[in-house]
Amino acid sequence: MSRRWLFADQLGPHFLDERKQPVLLIESKAVFRRRVYHRQKAHLILSALRHRAAELGDQAIFLRGETYGQALRTVREPLEVCHPTSRRALEFVRELDRVTVLPARGHVTSLEDFADWADGRRGALRMEAFYRFAREHHGVLMDGHEPAGGRWSFDTENREPPPKDGRLGVPAPPMPKEDDIDAEVRADLDRWAREGIRFTGRDGPRRFPATAGEATARLRHFLRHRLAAFGRYEDAMLSTDPWLAHSLLSSSFNLGLLDPMEAVRGAERAYRRQGAPLAAVEGFVRQVMGWRDYVWHTYWYFGRGWGDSNELSARRSLPDWWRDLDADAVDARCLADVLTGVRDRAWAHHIPRLMVLGNYALQRGWRPAELVEWFHTRFVDGYEWVMTGNVVGMSQYADLGRMTTKPYVAGGAYINRMSDYCGGCRYDPRQRVGEDACPFTAGHWAFLARNRSRIPANARMARTMKQLSRLGDLDAVVAQEKRRGSDPP
Repeated sequence: MSRRWLFADQLGPHFLDERKQPVLLIESKAVFRRRVYHRQKAHLILSALRHRAAELGDQAIFLRGETYGQALRTVREPLEVCHPTSRRALEFVRELDRVTVLPARGHVTSLEDFADWADGRRGALRMEAFYRFAREHHGVLMDGHEPAGGRWSFDTENREPPPKDGRLGVPAPPMPKEDDIDAEVRADLDRWAREGIRFTGRDGPRRFPATAGEATARLRHFLRHRLAAFGRYEDAMLSTDPWLAHSLLSSSFNLGLLDPMEAVRGAERAYRRQGAPLAAVEGFVRQVMGWRDYVWHTYWYFGRGWGDSNELSARRSLPDWWRDLDADAVDARCLADVLTGVRDRAWAHHIPRLMVLGNYALQRGWRPAELVEWFHTRFVDGYEWVMTGNVVGMSQYADLGRMTTKPYVAGGAYINRMSDYCGGCRYDPRQRVGEDACPFTAGHWAFLARNRSRIPANARMARTMKQLSRLGDLDAVVAQEKRRGSDPP
């Protein structure tokens, strides 16, 4: 039997074929020299890798070195590796003559099945169509040939603003307990920082699972105690509660600690056996085997050039306050709070990422490729394959609709409706000009004015573009936002 080489995002038992299969694990210091990672992300990666090595014991060879190549020179036996999650890693392993590359794991739908589905489509690919295909193909939430409840999507029931009292009434997610391995990781990162390896963000307690056991425990708790409230409030934002009813499992899926199909089947059982609300279950399934799989597959299917898309000609570099997570420089309450969450936890749920961080970057015209790198390195669940689709295809609309039908740009009214941020903010979401003008509201209209000739005409944008043409103060808005530029709002 060949020794199975596991990368640091392939750490769950579903990446092995047999319980006693020989394993190779490599910790490469060069990975952390190449990029400026959030301190807590670096901690989580190293902790997960070292915990897996400790679990496997004599079953695994665990090598620590400067580079993968350096470590591999000490291994003489044949190796096999599951399809890596980045193009750079895939090209590297394919060039090694002793390494056999196996099909990808860690996702619900295979690369081959997605390609067959996509090749048969006419026109642009859409997540909704793929999601229906995947549900039917894998028999998830299906009653015979029909979707459970008679509908494929319960999105309209999953868009409620947060409760006015700011409390969801669900138990807090269970937090892992740090151990000697975490203490060792923290000491090593302190030493690496003294040696010149740069990190950003604040250190803090490890909040995300580093083992399959911790990830499974968090999944079970979510399904039992938090899933029922997840759907209704999955798009809501609260300054007093960053977690809401979210599962906090994205990093576990992306480290390979948790099999996504296990989570999908668990959610389906919660609906069929425990009476969990179908809208909540469908919303969770949509995120895991719909959106997450779709982002993974489009990364490979669209090819290398897709990640370089910049069809809106966004040319500004990310400002230092953004790169350094300097939330204290920001007055806009929503952006300051979300940036604080990234600085202090290396995490925010999908709506703050899309409608606060991504929305603001889109309005300012920041380079999509730099944003991909920023989201990749600043979030515990960030990887190139994850962020290419979520940033280039979705939040920055840099491919003009290969992945989504419209740019996800919005003014302060959306944030006001879906959060508690605007009430205590110095800016007024109803104002677009003047000292009290909300930078999101003004930025929304300035973005549309700047890009009206680039954004393809479609029904979803028609009403907004008609409003744009009727604004009597548009020139003043554009001039104001040009002066603001990339300064912290």
